[in-house]
Amino acid sequence: MAVVPLLSDEEAGAEALAVFDDIRAKRQKDYINTFWRALVHDPATLKATWDRAQIVMAPGALDPLVKELIHISVSTANGCDYRVHSHSAAAKAKGMSPAQHAELLSVIALAAQTNALPTALSVPVDDRFKA
Repeated sequence: MAVVPLLSDEEAGAEALAVFDDIRAKRQKDYINTFWRALVHDPATLKATWDRAQIVMAPGALDPLVKELIHISVSTANGCDYRVHSHSAAAKAKGMSPAQHAELLSVIALAAQTNALPTALSVPVDDRFKA
């Protein structure tokens, strides 16, 4: 259950509806997911998050599928079930195969383990690795 009510279009204010309209137009879908509906209570955060998402997730130096895989990884590390699911769906839509998903999960698991070990052991960073 959400901490705030997930408002319908009829309940949302004009500022939120403008963002919803932009999401619908740019994604070419009528559906507004619950993440955006939860942010409707703070129109400034809703707009800023949507604006930033468009910039960051747009094609650039990183392939859009790679960006989705990174998002899945960070969401897993942060324990955000919502974003793991939403970005897994987005990655599948961008062509992620079952084999790629399985390999991604192996990398996430290895990274979690190999982050925990030097942290627990307080291993100093090699000078040659420092930027």
